[in-house]
Amino acid sequence: MTVNEVPAKAGRREWAGLAVLSLPTLIITFDMFVLLLALPGLSADLQVGTNAQLWIVDIYGFMVGGFLVTMGTLGDRIGRRRLLMIGAAAFAVASFLAAYATTAEMLIAARALLGIAGATLAPSTLALISNMFRDQRQMAFAIGVWAGCFTLGAILGPFVGGLVLEHFWWGSVFLLAVPVMVLLLILGPLLLPEFRSPVTSRIDLVSVGLSLAAVLMFIYGLKEAARDGLGVVSVLVGLIGIGLGVLFVRRQRTLTDPLLDLKLFGNRSFSTMLVGPLFYSMIGGTTMVFLTQHFQSVADLSPLQAALCLLPGMVVGTFSSMVSPVLARYVRPAYLIGYGLFGVVATFVWFTQVDADAGLAVLVIGFAVMSLCDGPLIALGTGLVVGSAPPERAGSASSMAQTSNEMGAALGVATLGTLGTAVYYRDFLDNVPAGVPADSVAAAGENIAGAVVAAGELSEPTATELLQPAREAFTFGLNVFAGVSAAILAAIAVLVLVRLKDVPPLGKEEEQQEPGENVADDVTS
Repeated sequence: MTVNEVPAKAGRREWAGLAVLSLPTLIITFDMFVLLLALPGLSADLQVGTNAQLWIVDIYGFMVGGFLVTMGTLGDRIGRRRLLMIGAAAFAVASFLAAYATTAEMLIAARALLGIAGATLAPSTLALISNMFRDQRQMAFAIGVWAGCFTLGAILGPFVGGLVLEHFWWGSVFLLAVPVMVLLLILGPLLLPEFRSPVTSRIDLVSVGLSLAAVLMFIYGLKEAARDGLGVVSVLVGLIGIGLGVLFVRRQRTLTDPLLDLKLFGNRSFSTMLVGPLFYSMIGGTTMVFLTQHFQSVADLSPLQAALCLLPGMVVGTFSSMVSPVLARYVRPAYLIGYGLFGVVATFVWFTQVDADAGLAVLVIGFAVMSLCDGPLIALGTGLVVGSAPPERAGSASSMAQTSNEMGAALGVATLGTLGTAVYYRDFLDNVPAGVPADSVAAAGENIAGAVVAAGELSEPTATELLQPAREAFTFGLNVFAGVSAAILAAIAVLVLVRLKDVPPLGKEEEQQEPGENVADDVTS
């Protein structure tokens, strides 16, 4: 497509198809939150140990991250709708297996299958949106709706899951995904178009193995480092993952039809909008960890009350994701994204001043402001990545956007999360009174949740003497994390403003093409 061609407008069928594509995106985050609610019950029923519990939680993310690139390219080759239908069927089967798992090992295996199936959902849905909505303004709005559904799933998950667990056993939360996937399987062939790349060559299995091993080992190394600190195993596994990633990149350069087209990185919109969300997912995911722990362990709220504190921000975030593409018709995306990030920076600067006795309103309002300001990055950033790729590579580009988010989340917990833990540990030990029992101090030094448990086993005033410095130390860790995050996001905001300043408002032609830009850039502009 050239800049002079006017893309066809989407009709009723495409908008109905968008509603269908929203189903799997909704269930991805929904499934994650209901698992966290079901974890105590399933751990007691299946007699799950600490290590197995961690695998139940982590294996899904490992599989999703490891298979995203492969599934994105596979959808380009065999058909994006076909891959989505296969993934939906597999997700339903895996959900059923997870619900009726009788051992921890069976549940881990079911969660692994869920992760593989889940890796087909996001890139397939996003790539199909790029096929169905060729008009740039419509595509941006559709991607905003798609992005908002992830937040909506996070909103519904704690409440629906909590309601179901009030009346049924822990496995019932996994069955919630089954009717959604069945509905997708019924409506998908009726409303969704099929699209596959004209390229008919086979997928390079060596590249598949390298990408899978590189991502899995890198994420595993990061998570182990975040959990147990830097050790021989975590460092070695992480370095092997990086080495395999280098081999993967080198191999792609030699293939005529690579698994991942490295030429996409030459596009400013594509490369910038992979870096920006990578760092933002590092910070955003870790922020959720800090806030939920603060609400429950510092403010002493129940899980449901903590979820209610996050609700205003999630609602505002959903609204922001859907409104940002409309605003981008009149304002350059670089301004919306860049200045929006400066709004997030201001929020984190505010968080540096929070103390342990601060009211809930400070964090609730701060999270809502942060969610309002990050909407342009989430919605427009994804659209710029997908729009930068030619139609036959949309699946591959979509998978890279999702891989960036997965990598960022793991990297954030391993780096910024570890930083906060280190600050907490040192500040707590420096301020805990000498009269508190040593075993209680050791338990409280692990994390704030451990401090709450340890304090519950002590009588007053010793319990308060242990818990108060722990809460203050955790809040100080939040302050330090917020300060570092503000500096990182300020740099990303400047990067976006500088590198994307020539991208015009959505639907308007580029006034002056940059030399060396390819046809994909013409489509984006």
